[in-house]
Amino acid sequence: CMGLVDIVNEKILSFVSPTIWEDLVPGDVSLVVQSGMLSGAFLIDTMSHRRMGISKVCSLGNKMDVSECEILEYLVQDPDTRVIGLYLESLVNGRKFMEICSRTDKPVVLLKGGKSEQGARAAMGHTASMAGNNEIIKGAMAQAGVIQAGDFHQMMDICRSFAAYPDPPGTEGRIAVVTYTGGAGIVSSDFIDNTDLTLASLSHASRKHLETIFPDWMPVANPIDLWPAVERHGAEKAYGAAVRAVCSDPQVDGIFIHAFSGGFALNLDIETLAEEAKAAGKPLFCWLLGKKDNALEFQERCNRAGVPVFREITRAVECMDAIFARRRASDSGKLPVDFCRVPTIETNAPGETSITVMDEYRSKQLLSKADIPVTDESIAASVDQARDQAQQLGFPVVMKGLVPDMVHKTESGLVRLNITSPEEAEAEFLSLEKAVKNSGKIIVQQQVKADVELIVGLVRDPQFGPCVMLGMGGVMAEILDDLLFRVAPLDHGEAMEMINNLKNQKLLNGFRGAQKADRKKTADILVTIGRLGWENPNFQEIDINPLIISNGKPVAVDASIVTTR
Repeated sequence: CMGLVDIVNEKILSFVSPTIWEDLVPGDVSLVVQSGMLSGAFLIDTMSHRRMGISKVCSLGNKMDVSECEILEYLVQDPDTRVIGLYLESLVNGRKFMEICSRTDKPVVLLKGGKSEQGARAAMGHTASMAGNNEIIKGAMAQAGVIQAGDFHQMMDICRSFAAYPDPPGTEGRIAVVTYTGGAGIVSSDFIDNTDLTLASLSHASRKHLETIFPDWMPVANPIDLWPAVERHGAEKAYGAAVRAVCSDPQVDGIFIHAFSGGFALNLDIETLAEEAKAAGKPLFCWLLGKKDNALEFQERCNRAGVPVFREITRAVECMDAIFARRRASDSGKLPVDFCRVPTIETNAPGETSITVMDEYRSKQLLSKADIPVTDESIAASVDQARDQAQQLGFPVVMKGLVPDMVHKTESGLVRLNITSPEEAEAEFLSLEKAVKNSGKIIVQQQVKADVELIVGLVRDPQFGPCVMLGMGGVMAEILDDLLFRVAPLDHGEAMEMINNLKNQKLLNGFRGAQKADRKKTADILVTIGRLGWENPNFQEIDINPLIISNGKPVAVDASIVTTR
């Protein structure tokens, strides 16, 4: 591997030629990188372009006896490290990694390589087949308060933004855009609208203050287009007045200024603007255009003033969103003390494992004992029983054929819906009896009106252990691709956060006259599923698909449990 570099203390422990380290600049960001040459090359690229400074870099190599968790624990205690960035292709101990990240106040940014789908291994039910390694990691990192990056430059840009603003004061992310060009203001608004940030609604006092520099014909709005004010008063006065106005505005959490350096009269006193924003406790970000040498000089002034500067609007907005997202995340240190001690099951013999798939009826009986609501149903051993049970439940009813070790009944033609009379019940029973032959059984089930179909499940991941899944469900679960994972055990707040982060919120909020979903009861089910997986190491998978929301209340309509011995 590349080795170790401690730039703050001028220690280079690496086989790489010393001449390539000449441009090193000390800073607050430390890196852990699972790629030797990439860490060196990327470090030099970052430094030589004067984007940021670095504290320490550790190349992990093949992690033969030292893993990211050990380096992470060191950096958490390191006084020269303010932000930790990691590029990892694997996690040696996912739960330990989560536990360390959740208890540190230092921002942690992760770029995960190797995001290919791995969830199909031993996938008996929907939950496991949809549990791609990347989806579980995304959920686990969100749970631990880790910010994930999509590429190397983004990871470094987010890290340097956190180095400037590790703890922004506002949680809402209401941004004031201060620009010299209406077009850039519009584009900034578009990008902000695609994040959890919002454009700030300027207060009456801010508007009145800005009216003193605006021409009479121009209304004050956010984005704050300053070019007419620049023409009238000069750049320093116009930008100074605008930044002072938004700094004193209680409805503004952060400031995004647009700058140009070289070529025309738009010289900014970025140092004074940075001091005013810092005094107000409001993060200041800058988008920069300009002539090459002038722009580089202005960028270095921004760096010295502690203002993150970007050449692309979209990257600036991503980084603003990241620092406010960390504040919106749940408090760190909430993971249970024994979070890393997941019970494991002993197999019958070394390398020997037996898998059992509980049928729907047995699975739902177990879930019902855990206080998860399930449909009314019973086993029908004869055509007469099927008819009588259907009449007792009240039409319409559903009849299903249960075959040992079969999870996907619909695809095998073993689910019959909308049975509305005794005669239909008799006919469908006889048909299903032929389909299951002598190896299965038939259940008669209450048919539940579906306002929304969810999928809830548990899968046991090799790195993270039992993980809970929530998504939009039914036969379209894989197509809708609206799902989230969290590592068990969950508390009620984490379960509510899962529900609130589904994309299809309109369906949960009473779409087209339907009752709103009972989020509290649904969250209770998620907590229970996590507890079942945590307390029962032999539970490999739990699959509730669908969990129907009917008249606002959740009920498990179909379920399976896969156990390992």
